[in-house]
Amino acid sequence: MNPSSRTPIVIATRESRLALWQARHVQQCLEALGHRVELLGMTTRGDQILDRTLSKVGGKGLFVKELESALEDGRADIAVHSLKDVPMELPAGFALACVMEREDPRDALVSNRIDELAQLRPDAVLGTSSLRRAVLLRDSLTRLGRDDVRIAPLRGNLDTRLRKLDEGGFDAIVLAAAGLKRLGLASRIRLVFEPEQMLPAAGQGALGIEVRADRQDLIEALAPLAHRPTWLAVASEREVSRSMGGSCSMPLAAHARWSGVQLTLHAAWGEMRDEADAGPPSPLVRADGCQDVADLPQAVALGRRVAQQLRDGGARVAGDAA
Repeated sequence: MNPSSRTPIVIATRESRLALWQARHVQQCLEALGHRVELLGMTTRGDQILDRTLSKVGGKGLFVKELESALEDGRADIAVHSLKDVPMELPAGFALACVMEREDPRDALVSNRIDELAQLRPDAVLGTSSLRRAVLLRDSLTRLGRDDVRIAPLRGNLDTRLRKLDEGGFDAIVLAAAGLKRLGLASRIRLVFEPEQMLPAAGQGALGIEVRADRQDLIEALAPLAHRPTWLAVASEREVSRSMGGSCSMPLAAHARWSGVQLTLHAAWGEMRDEADAGPPSPLVRADGCQDVADLPQAVALGRRVAQQLRDGGARVAGDAA
């Protein structure tokens, strides 16, 4: 695509404050390359349904379907997503054209009362929107001897979740550190969980840009924004999820880190339990692998190998019977 073209690149974006920040970030990057860029704000089903967990209403793909419709009918050219919200398999005719450099991939504890989990009061309420976080938090709380703490669902955009905390509905909540930092809210963070404490979701902290697969002009225009180390790392993480069934109803974590040309991938799978169940939680299944990675096929192969380790350890693929 010729940057001097008068036809603007239209970005489809959700209208939450964080989604708009992400879209405007991409807009600024493209404008710095000489392109004209406009935004098309949209409300998705994921934004509208706030009274049920995502796993019960169709998964995180609810955040991207309307944006894909805008790409398909020509109202927009590209869609900017938090990569952890992007389904493992894109619909036919769509492509992930670019993965940008990752922000902080870790999870963050936000509270007006405590600085760490051990300080939670008796029978405290801890909020999260993620099955992955719920399982990992329950594992951490059990090791602290804090089975009294209740983990409750927390839906809504980032500002809504912070408001529910501030109104006293929760003693603490867990959010992605990247979103807080992008919106200038890093001061709300009381603790950043290291990956060894709470393993992030596949793709967490990275932005992905989706296009129609036949838009080679856009794929070329977006190429300068791609960050290859991030793309390879998240490709290995997403392959773990894809190999395990790619469902957000499955509590699964996967996170890769570089050491020179070697990529180390860690993954964890847990059994979701009813919070009313007084029995002990099932132990987490963990797996890891490392190898030199220079291209996407090698990154994908690493992800498949780690997913197989999870299955060998007792993790069930999404859809398997209990």
